[in-house]
Amino acid sequence: MCGRTSCTLRADDIPRACHLANHHPTLQLDRYRPSYNVSPGSYLPVVRIAADDAPLVHCMKWGLIPSFTNKSDKPDHYRMFNARAETLHEKPSFSRILRKNRCLVVVDGFYEWWKGSSRKQPYYIHFKDDRPLVLAALFDTWRNAEGEIFQTFTIVTTSSSPALQWLHDRMPVILGNKASTHAWLNESSNCNLDMLLKPYEERDLVWYPVTPAMGKPSFDGPECIKEVPLKAETKQISSFFTKKPAKSQIENIKDGKSSSDCANIDTISSVKEESTIGSRWG
Repeated sequence: MCGRTSCTLRADDIPRACHLANHHPTLQLDRYRPSYNVSPGSYLPVVRIAADDAPLVHCMKWGLIPSFTNKSDKPDHYRMFNARAETLHEKPSFSRILRKNRCLVVVDGFYEWWKGSSRKQPYYIHFKDDRPLVLAALFDTWRNAEGEIFQTFTIVTTSSSPALQWLHDRMPVILGNKASTHAWLNESSNCNLDMLLKPYEERDLVWYPVTPAMGKPSFDGPECIKEVPLKAETKQISSFFTKKPAKSQIENIKDGKSSSDCANIDTISSVKEESTIGSRWG
C-alpha cells in the first residue's frame, strides 16, 4: 500500500470500527489531528490492548522505530512505514514484536499512484459505504538519548487482490470483520496469522482517480478525495488492467467506478521522493 492515507474520523468512530465500542476503551487522542492527507511521521489513531488487558485508543507516529535503535540516531519514519506479511517472521524488527505488539490502525481510506503513464495518477481506495478501514499493524517503543519515549507503528501489507493488481502489486492487510480484528488484536500465538494476512477481495472496496495535487504532503482538505476526470490516454490505459479484466472490475466500470497497502522501498531516497509525488506499499 501507499505512504498516504486519509483519516478524518471522530474519536468514537475508532473503537466502533474495531468492534470494541461495548468494551468502553480508554481514549487518549490529544495528538490526533484529522487530515485528508497523512504521510509517515504523522500521528494516527491506533487501537491496542493495554497492560490491564483493556483496549486502548491513542495516537502513535506512523513509521516504525525499533526499540533497539541507537538512542542518538535521528528517527527516520520512512524507513519502516510498512512491513511485508511474508517476512514478518524473518526480520528482527518485526519478528520480536509480532506476538505481543499487534495493533489496529483505523483510517478513511488510502491512496495509491498508478505509474503507467508519463504522469503519476493517484487513486483513492476506500469502502463503498465509506465505513472506516481497519488495518493490521505492529508497534514498538523507543527512547532517545534525551529520555523521550516514542511509540511508532508499521502497517502490514500483503499481495494485491486481483482487482487491484493493475494499480499496484501490494496492498495493506484490511481486517474486514469482527472476527479478524479481534484475532489480530488478541491472539497470543502466531498459528493462525496466515489466515488473516491475505488480500482483501470483497467487492465493497472501490476506488477512483483524485487530483495529483495531493501528492504534496502540505495539500490537505476534502479536495484530496474528490473524484476527478481522467485524461483520455490515462483512462484508456488504466481501464485495460491486465490481459483479461476480472468480472468485478467490469462491473465497477458499469457502475461508474474507475476501477482501480505501504511497501518497503528499495532505497530510502526513493521512498522520500515518493512522499512528494506518489506512494508505494511493499
